[in-house]
Amino acid sequence: MDYALLLVQTLNGVQLGLLLFLVASGLTLVFGILDFVNLAHGALYMLGAFICAWLTLALGNFLIAMVIAVPVTAGAGYLIERTVARPLYARDHLDQVLATFGLILVIDTMVHLVFGPEGIAVPLPAWLNGQLDFGANVILPTYRLLIIGFGILTAFGLFWMVTYTKIGMLIRAGASNRTMVSALGIDIQTLFAFVFALGAALAGLAGMLISPITEASIGMGNNIIITAFVVIIVGGIGSMKGAFIGAMLIGLIDTLGRSFLDTIFALFMSPAAAETSAPAISAMLIYIIMAAVLAVRPQGLFPPKAR
Repeated sequence: MDYALLLVQTLNGVQLGLLLFLVASGLTLVFGILDFVNLAHGALYMLGAFICAWLTLALGNFLIAMVIAVPVTAGAGYLIERTVARPLYARDHLDQVLATFGLILVIDTMVHLVFGPEGIAVPLPAWLNGQLDFGANVILPTYRLLIIGFGILTAFGLFWMVTYTKIGMLIRAGASNRTMVSALGIDIQTLFAFVFALGAALAGLAGMLISPITEASIGMGNNIIITAFVVIIVGGIGSMKGAFIGAMLIGLIDTLGRSFLDTIFALFMSPAAAETSAPAISAMLIYIIMAAVLAVRPQGLFPPKAR
């Protein structure tokens, strides 16, 4: 086995896992605390990418564009919560699914009208556009290492906020028993708006980080939202720990499966059969994992302590 390739693909899997965590953490907060099914979460991922891309071209600095685009995306999430989500909290999940699916079409059309039908390529500063050679054929792009480092810092920041701050205490209490939190005098509507805006900012941040690699394009959030739902189902709905571990697990399984499944299959079948079957199985692998988790532990691997 090419161990250098294994290391590179493992780091790519970690990068994918951290991006999935940014999306899934906001989704699991909204779903777990607000009990709101937000299919438009992926559209916020796309919106953040487009806002950051446009600001990068306008300002000429990717990092400054990110600093501005994160609160702008959070503001868009707050506006959506006030106008679309809030009237639907008391409705059943089917109404929420239909409304947020319509919101996807609205946001896609608005992005089309404002930014045009073409994607926007995001230029990186020269110091982020290089590669680092670690020897033994291990060469990693500088920007991918930045994504991994930034994702790890964000994960620790979220863990600290949820575990050790007053707002984190309220979030955990709201996830456990929103009626009791409201009865204690906490403004539950303000808490819900903050959680929704935070989820939008995290999703937008993930879109901003990936846009220099894939470019900002219309519909880019449609695939990642499906994978994010897989992550929170595997990890446990409403659990930040579950979102992190589930995202890393899904990211590594997806990346390594696509890279090495044909090699594993070739050990007990013909090379031609391995080359034919491996891509199909690798595309289904994360859904097979989800089905297995649902069969054995329907509440997820790390559900919240109280629901």
